[in-house]
Parts: sequence; structure tokens; C-alpha cells
Amino acid sequence: MTHRSSDGVPVDDPAEIGRRVLRLRGERGLTQRQLAEPAYTAAYVSTLESGKVRPSEAALRHLADRLGVSYEELATGRPAHLAAELRLRLTDARRALATGAPEDAAELFRTAHEEAVTHGLADEQADALLGLGDCLLESGELTDARDRFAAAERLLADQPLPRRVPAVRGRATAHLLSGELRYACYLLESTLDELDAAGLHDPEALLLLYTASIAPYMDMGAHARAAHAAELALALAPRVDDPVLVAGMHRGVARTLIAEGRIAEADASLAKAQELYRQLHIRTELAHCHWMRGYVHAQDGDLGHAENELRTARDILASKRAALFTEQVEVELADVLRRRGKTDEAEALLRPLLTAGDDEQGRAGPLGAGRGAVHAGGAHRLLGLIAEERGDTERAEEHYCAALSLLERSSAVGDLADLCRLLGDLLRRTGRVEAAMDAYRTGLGHRAAPGTTTLGPAPATPPM
Repeated sequence: MTHRSSDGVPVDDPAEIGRRVLRLRGERGLTQRQLAEPAYTAAYVSTLESGKVRPSEAALRHLADRLGVSYEELATGRPAHLAAELRLRLTDARRALATGAPEDAAELFRTAHEEAVTHGLADEQADALLGLGDCLLESGELTDARDRFAAAERLLADQPLPRRVPAVRGRATAHLLSGELRYACYLLESTLDELDAAGLHDPEALLLLYTASIAPYMDMGAHARAAHAAELALALAPRVDDPVLVAGMHRGVARTLIAEGRIAEADASLAKAQELYRQLHIRTELAHCHWMRGYVHAQDGDLGHAENELRTARDILASKRAALFTEQVEVELADVLRRRGKTDEAEALLRPLLTAGDDEQGRAGPLGAGRGAVHAGGAHRLLGLIAEERGDTERAEEHYCAALSLLERSSAVGDLADLCRLLGDLLRRTGRVEAAMDAYRTGLGHRAAPGTTTLGPAPATPPM
């Protein structure tokens, strides 16, 4: 069991402290009597150095003063102020991730993590792992990202649940980006229920979880739950001081407003998030705002502005070498280009996304099952539409079926229903009426229970 001093500093076992006192005394040329007096005896120091007695906090503070080191360094072996210095380095790494390439930030997180491990600083280890996980999300290495978040969660196992929420959110995001929407919802909902059952209604933890749940809910067609999560997030926001969390909330809420046709309100919500990210110099999230504003313009039929916003998002993400997000926004951009009649450009953008990545572009692999499955399905759908427009029904059917396989595994209900309609229409036009009926039934089956995730009751609403 770890012993702690009155101010919470963990204290090493007696043998380790004894060896440290002996080494430091020898380095300073002190006898045991010189070290001990006037408060203690040479015999006590001898017993302590042999590891046969656990020194009291008062004894350690006396010895530290005589040896010219801090109490914390004598008790733990850590250089004075190491934890504070590591916190500053982790802040620098976060800033590097916000403004630059994820692999550059990852190196800073990695070295901080190694030093935290060396000196047994569990909190700093966990925060470095969270940073590494976020770097890996950007670069598209989702399995490794998930492992880092899980390791952080294990390190914080004895901490209150709100402290572990960022790791849970990270794991859920990795599953979402992998196309495992249902499991992402499960992680977030079960953590919300656990917080509620324990009476731990921490505003920041709740805001992070509700905001994170909006995207998988929307992709699964659970619009009622998404709207409810957005309402709760809006209610929590005034109690949260972290501007990054508040900006993320505005981004998430915008998705539900778009689904409800409240385009002007969605754009206003995104503008608030965009301004916060611009002030904080967080370029990845700023790019996501441009991305979503492009989607808003596309929904509103303003394809020119949509293309401009999506190209801006793509340029920011590409400059940061955020590979997965760059590829996902390229699918959205290709959709707008096709709708604007730029079919060849759209196709040229889509095809590389579904084949082996080019290392020079920093890609971790093609979009597909396990990596951007929903957007991979979207890319196949667009290529199917392009093939249909060219009269190549055989190639169109191949792409629609590939999209169907990806989207069924990810439970992206809204996209699935639209795809089944496209496939059914194609089959009907080519004379395969029974097959067309099967495709339509599949689409209807996925739309049978809108507003639910089939995971059971929604999480309990916390007291506000």
C-alpha cells in the first residue's frame, strides 16, 4: 500500500528511502551523527539507512533539510518540481497538436510519458497517454489510439470517475471513427449512467459525454436522443469554464439543428465554435467547423459556398497531416463537386481514398471497415452514382453493394436507408423487381425504430 505524507506526496518504501539517504549523505561527506543531530541519533540514521524503520514525516523533513534537498525528492526520488515541469511540457505538446502535425506532437507526449513512467507520476503518465491517443486519432491509427486511451483509463482506475471520462470519450471516438457506432454509444451511455448512480454530476464530465454522444446518435438515426443530449449540453455549458469544451458543445449542437432544418441557428452555433477555436489557435477543430459549415451550405443548396468551406477545411487538415480527417472531408467535398457537375474531379478525389494510401501524404491506410467505415460507404455510394450517371449499371451496383456492406456493419441507419433506395431503384430499372423489393425492405427495416439505439433506456437525466 502506498504511504502518503500529510500534503498527499507518495512516500517510497523504507528500503528505497534508506538507500537514498545513504547515497546523499555519502555525496555530501556527512557522518551519520552530523546528519542526525540535533533532533536524532546516529543509531537512528543507521537503522533508517538499513531500511529497518519507516521514517516519520518529521524525520524525513529534518533529513531533507540537512541534505539540502526537497522533502518530495527525499521521499520519492523525484527531482524537485518535476511534476510541475512535466505539466508544462504536456501543455506545450497540446499546443503543438493544436497547431501542427500529430506526429510532431506525439514525440513530445512520448518523451513526457517516458519521464513520467521513470519517476512514477501516474497522473502525468495518463495525461501523456491521452495526448498520444488524440494524436493517433488525427493520423487515423485508430487501434493504437484506442489502446492509449484504455491504458490511461487503467492508470486512473483508483481515481474518481470524472477524472477517467476523457479516456472514455477517447475510446468512444476511436470506435466511432472505426465505424462501430453502437459500441461508441454503449461506452458513453454506460458511463453517464455510472456517473448518475454515483451522484457524480460533474459539469465538465457530463458536457464532454453528452457532446461526444451526439455524433454516433445522429449517424445511427437516433435523432431524438441526439436532440436530448444537445439540450442537456446547452444547459450544462454555463457551468463550464473550459472554452474548448464549450466550443465542442456548439459544434455538436449544430448537427442536431441541421437535422431539424434550423439552418440559420446551426450556422450561428458553428460561428460561435469557430471564433473560440480561432482565439485558442486550435486548427483541427477550426477545420471541423469549416467542414460542418460546408455541410450546412450544401444542405441549403448553396453549393458554391459549400465547396469553398470544404476546401478550406481540407487545406487546414492536410497542412496538419491529419490524415483520417482529411480523407473524410474529401468525401464530403466530392459529393458537392458531383452535384456541381464536376464529376471527373469528384471521381479523382474518391478513388485514392479506397485504395492503399500513399505514405508521402501521411496516410495510415485506405478508408474501409475499421477505419472511417461510414465515409468509406459514402465514397462507394458517390462512385455508384457517378457510374449510374454514365450508364455503367454493373459498376454502380458493385459500389452500392460495397457501401451496403460497410454501412450495415456500422449501423449508420440514415445512410443505409438512402443507399437501399438507390440500389432498389437501380435493380428495378434493370428488370430485377424481386431483388429491388428486397433492397427496399432492407432499407425500411433499418428505419423501423427511429430515435432509439436498441441499447435499452436512454441514460438518466442528471439534476441541473
